[in-house]
Amino acid sequence: MPLVGRRRICSSSATITERTFSPDMAEINIPQAEADHLLAMEKHYVEVGQLTFPPAGERILIPLISSDRRESFALDVTRSQIKLTKATYQTRARQVVILLRLDIDGPPHRNPDDEEIPCPHIHFYREGFGDKWAFPAPPERYSDIGDLARTLDSFMEHCNVTLPPMVQRGLFS
Repeated sequence: MPLVGRRRICSSSATITERTFSPDMAEINIPQAEADHLLAMEKHYVEVGQLTFPPAGERILIPLISSDRRESFALDVTRSQIKLTKATYQTRARQVVILLRLDIDGPPHRNPDDEEIPCPHIHFYREGFGDKWAFPAPPERYSDIGDLARTLDSFMEHCNVTLPPMVQRGLFS
């Protein structure tokens, strides 16, 4: 369905652009410095107990909170149902702002400048673009991309999760 129009709503430092063809979806645009600050912020797992790494076709949401308890975050872990090695990890702030996303063993990504980036690739928030730009995942940070549970640990380090949850490996992870 074509884009019919846009309406801008301002709320503090965030600008929300609603697309009229999809009233449920909103693009959140926050200043780059704020996004960088949110990503660098120390994050803690907020619940007690152990999580199980999701099996194929499932996902888990890991609630996080800043060390000063003023900001909440969500870390999503999503597994493909068909391709067992395909996964996506992303950290969100303010419920919908994707700060960092790692795509593993999926299709290549086409950036706004038409450059194609193969998997694994990582998306950082960019002001005005959200998570639309991808870069090759740094191999020095993600050295064992085939081990999804270990890669999740590396991703949590990248997002500065200093008190991470205990994530038990499932049968096929």
